[in-house]
Amino acid sequence: MKRPVLQVALDLTELSRAIQIADEAVSGGADWIEAGTPLIKSEGMQAVRALKAHFPDHAIIADMKIADTGTLEVEMAAKAGAGFICLLADADDSVIAEAVRAAHLYGVKLMADLINTPKPVRRAKQLESMGVDIIIAHVGIDQQMMGKSSIDLLSSISEEVTVPIAVAGGLDAVTAAQAVQHGASIIIVGGAIIRSADVTASTLAIKNAIDNPPIQKVQKISLDDKIREIFLKVSSPNISDAMHRKGAMEGILSICGDVKMVGKAVTVQTFAGDWAKPVEAIDVASAGDVIVINNDGATHIAPWGELATLSCIKKGIAGVVIDGAVRDVDDIRKTKFPLFAKAIVPNAGEPKGFGEINAEIRCAGQVVNPGDWIVGDESGVVVILKERAYEIARRALEVQKNEERIREEIRRGSTLSQVADLIKWEKK
Repeated sequence: MKRPVLQVALDLTELSRAIQIADEAVSGGADWIEAGTPLIKSEGMQAVRALKAHFPDHAIIADMKIADTGTLEVEMAAKAGAGFICLLADADDSVIAEAVRAAHLYGVKLMADLINTPKPVRRAKQLESMGVDIIIAHVGIDQQMMGKSSIDLLSSISEEVTVPIAVAGGLDAVTAAQAVQHGASIIIVGGAIIRSADVTASTLAIKNAIDNPPIQKVQKISLDDKIREIFLKVSSPNISDAMHRKGAMEGILSICGDVKMVGKAVTVQTFAGDWAKPVEAIDVASAGDVIVINNDGATHIAPWGELATLSCIKKGIAGVVIDGAVRDVDDIRKTKFPLFAKAIVPNAGEPKGFGEINAEIRCAGQVVNPGDWIVGDESGVVVILKERAYEIARRALEVQKNEERIREEIRRGSTLSQVADLIKWEKK
């Protein structure tokens, strides 16, 4: 191929939305149009037929992920108008052989997707020898959330086969350019285009990046910094959605209104109005941490006030959450410090010293361990297990992207029920 090809993966479930988005992507320079697996599962071969009818001059790819009945599924997609058909690289050799024979018969090309293939380099070589036309270096979305990279997979096979290599999996303008530099001929992009509020502009940006890959400076960033960076971009509802509507504290509100809090938990167990351990936790915490206090849910007496808040600001603490009450809020609000609590009362407690710092606690209905990630905004506070923080951050970013596109379609005159096609997808 003389220049890199940009393939847009329409991983949607509604055909009308897919065609609309594809139109915008083509306006931005998309070369090939893919009927994604979700679209094919939802709409069947009609999705391929409709795309071919709407884009007669563009290559149509049917992402069938064929694992069995190679001849039948290739025939179905070819007769519907697909020029390229995807099968799973780890399908049995007999399936691959049948698919290759059918592809020759119907004049189409086969793409083999290496997703979840145990030994991708060895399998890529075998597939090439069996007659597969294109190898796809693909890390699936669930694997991406865990930090796996399609670029790494691409690098491992780029020098091992001579057929064109496609790359897919979480690509944007930056990583698409990197893929070209690592030897990819076909750049497959889904979410960064189809979930964009401005599909045409996003497509154009990626198209320009792969046609003229910039020289990239590699910047090393710690995992914690990556997690913090993403959590600062997304909302607490995005994160709750990413965790299947879990993780939210009950009854906790932002005292200072429109503020954002992101950090790792320093936990405090205290008892009604005993402010010794909460204040001592300021000295234990590091800059960027969030102090999470279980005050036994007491709302008639406060373990926290303005002076403790000023100490946190001086120390660089990212925020405080209290399952209980606070006081001095008139002064605290002037600081715009991220303070979250259940109630406001003027009564102060006494520094008795009961309780613990950095033990497992329960705060507003959620178990919190030291080092768990805490994110708070005007919608509330969510707790993210430290072991899953990077995964959940990435998933929350995908939720946000999806909402951006839905928001744009509503601006254009649709409604949420129409965009989501609720009647079609209601449980029968």
